[in-house]
Amino acid sequence: MTDALDRPASVVVLGATSEIARSLVRALRSPALHRLVLAGRPSDERDDVVAEFAAVPVVEVHNLDASDATTHERLLAEVFAAGDVDLVVVAFGVLGDQRAQELDPDLAVAAAQVNYVGALSVSLRSARHLREQGHGVLVVISSVAGERARRSNFVYGSSKAGIDALATGLSYALEGSGARAMVVRPGFVRTRMTAHLPEAPLAVGPDDVAREIVRGLRRRAAVVYAPAALRWVMLGLRHVPRAAFRRLPL
Repeated sequence: MTDALDRPASVVVLGATSEIARSLVRALRSPALHRLVLAGRPSDERDDVVAEFAAVPVVEVHNLDASDATTHERLLAEVFAAGDVDLVVVAFGVLGDQRAQELDPDLAVAAAQVNYVGALSVSLRSARHLREQGHGVLVVISSVAGERARRSNFVYGSSKAGIDALATGLSYALEGSGARAMVVRPGFVRTRMTAHLPEAPLAVGPDDVAREIVRGLRRRAAVVYAPAALRWVMLGLRHVPRAAFRRLPL
């Protein structure tokens, strides 16, 4: 359970090598944190994350294949059976190459399998466990790319639109259960995934996103933008007429 300062005692990260999730764990690290579950594909990078947080009293490491939903129930049942969970962070995802995905739809399907189907699978299962537990927060990392289709990344955006809608729906479905869900909509984040792309306006780093998530958790927000100013930018962009929107360099 969270302590008197609303600091989590147990955190589960689904997507252990996510730079945003790693920054979030740093931001949440406190004497209250005694259990950290890191789930992701085996890699040197995952080993680095485990080593960074080795001082947490209990660190559990699990293999997670986001694209194989048949393995998710066993993983999450094991995690929740081992003890209370205060926070679940769904942080995995792939960007992919838009042009390549248009030429080879199998690439788009593979990306959607991770970004939408995989995230849907772990989100629904985590929400069920949190509801049964009677407390805890599900944080789903979405993207502003899901708010309106753009020529440059509509395959990625469509997958994020799907998981964003699901997570928003879960925030409604969990009302009254003691558990809750929060959707996080970052803009351009400086990570390995975007290193090859030209930087967009209002770009932020993983630490900036983590700070917005922590603020959102403290105020029990259902939706968080990173940076916060993107809330108003996206409000405006959603209402730009299609003919004008198509001409924007997005």
